[in-house]
Amino acid sequence: MTIREAQREDLPQLAELMDAYRVFYGAPSDIEKARVFMHERIIKQDSVIFVALQGDRICGFTQLYPSFSSVSLRPLFILNDLFVSPERRGAGLGEALLMHTQEFCRNKNAKGLALETGVDNPAQDLYERLGWKKDTGVFHYFWTSRG
Repeated sequence: MTIREAQREDLPQLAELMDAYRVFYGAPSDIEKARVFMHERIIKQDSVIFVALQGDRICGFTQLYPSFSSVSLRPLFILNDLFVSPERRGAGLGEALLMHTQEFCRNKNAKGLALETGVDNPAQDLYERLGWKKDTGVFHYFWTSRG
């Protein structure tokens, strides 16, 4: 397995995985919209996308969005997306992607990584095993605009 930053040439496979990721969370399938979205992220360089490859096949990805901590005066990253192909789950790809993102943050001198996940997501065990701490001291609020 190899993990590296996504490139334009990865878009066909990356779009398939992003579409599967969205469907997993209840969104309707739309590979073209997924391709356009991921293409924009790569071109605009407004996120960091790592892909896990087995041979020449992308089997998983994670996407980080940069942010900042005003209190610590350091950058931080939001781990917004983590997905492994269903047929490759259990092979350690998710763990390898998470460990790669953690090393990436260390190298950037970032405060750390933040993520949110469903209360029923079995990946919580993996997060906690890799040193992630559940934040129980704050409330999470979200405002949704129309459209």
